[in-house]
Amino acid sequence: MVEQAKILVVDDELFFRHLYRDLLEDAGYTVVICANGDEAVRLLEAEPFDLVLSDVVMPGRSGIDVLRFAKGLASPPEVVMVTGYASLDTAIESLKNGARDYLVKPFNPEELKHLIATCLEQRRLLAENAQLKLQINLFQTGQTLSSLIDLECLIPQSLEALMRQLGSESGFSFTLADDQATYLTGLKKIHAGHAEQLIELLLPEFFEAAGVVQPTAQSVEGLRNLDKIPEQIWMLPLRDGDLLKGGILISEAVCHDADFSPADLRYLCDQIALGFANASRYRNAQQLMYSDDLTGLYNHRYLQIALNQEIMRSQRYGLKFSVLFMDLDRFKEINDQYGHLAGSAALQEVGRLMRGCVRDVDTLFRFGGDEFAALLVETDRRAARVVAERIRGLIEKHVFLKKDNQPSQVTVSIGIATFPGDTTNQERLLGLADQAMYAGKQSRNSICSAGDIADSP
Repeated sequence: MVEQAKILVVDDELFFRHLYRDLLEDAGYTVVICANGDEAVRLLEAEPFDLVLSDVVMPGRSGIDVLRFAKGLASPPEVVMVTGYASLDTAIESLKNGARDYLVKPFNPEELKHLIATCLEQRRLLAENAQLKLQINLFQTGQTLSSLIDLECLIPQSLEALMRQLGSESGFSFTLADDQATYLTGLKKIHAGHAEQLIELLLPEFFEAAGVVQPTAQSVEGLRNLDKIPEQIWMLPLRDGDLLKGGILISEAVCHDADFSPADLRYLCDQIALGFANASRYRNAQQLMYSDDLTGLYNHRYLQIALNQEIMRSQRYGLKFSVLFMDLDRFKEINDQYGHLAGSAALQEVGRLMRGCVRDVDTLFRFGGDEFAALLVETDRRAARVVAERIRGLIEKHVFLKKDNQPSQVTVSIGIATFPGDTTNQERLLGLADQAMYAGKQSRNSICSAGDIADSP
């Protein structure tokens, strides 16, 4: 610390300026001297110092003014005040404004050197302590992120952590399906349209990147056309094995903190990537557990989980949602005429048709056999009937097993129940949709809501 310490001496008396310089340079410090507070402020603005040794009383800006300015800097130096007019008020005023200590003229030269050495040693220890705290915090953040197995928690927390460490307030995250950006999962002070433009421009670089990177020269012109500074952008691809599944982009990164090194950034991003890979594997395992092997739709086990989550969300935000129960009419005739393999192929076609009738935010289930269900979020009874009619009409018109030269036709009966209009109870909601569906089965190829059946509330 002695060899590297840089000290600014501020005193309007030439004798003391030279005295301080000789004593401190003899002790191994780098010393810069100036004669007044105004010059001291200019020097402090221009270059960093480890310590300021300033007289209290000077023409123009006083030593207290210099002290206040120094302590307002982003990386403030230690300040020691010197005065020949000592009083209790002077000492208190100096300490209240952040001075480390003060000396009274005349003083013993050894006392000055001892005080300066002590201040700089304390500064070194505090800096080491602060660095240790930063490293511990970074380690804890990385460990937390790498251990998260819920993608809905991991991605936004990772976005926040990277923005915080890179000194940015702007960024977003996105996910991919079939190598195309499908939707944004997080936005921080950036318009969705601008985020989509950045994804379109930089997606090839996400595919190529092995870890956290900045844009290449090929993207510079495009970024500037979007009013973005390439040097302030960081990109982190999120992968499941070798497959790119999404990414995080930080914009307007202006971190100048030397304590957060490139190695620290790589460590944090490696932990995020590890967490994403683990969470993706966990989600894949969940999907196997909750998916129907034949149609790829969710199964009846997941229906209860999805319903519980949607009830809580709807209660929190005052939303409506609807459940459709669907049963294929005379489906047994396909099995009887062409066999169970043909029946399985027809069920797969039903699943594909249903997917085309609902939104990405809705959820489809194969409840069992030839029974299906749909969870339509933020959908009232009227809108649910529109979706149900879309499904009914499409299945009625479709020729099944055409490519296998086994043309077949089936129809579907659909029951509707809506939360909270029909009921606020989860089991009752399913029961009402089921009852409505069976009421419609009496005539087949029909739609019936809970409000249509006689025993509905």
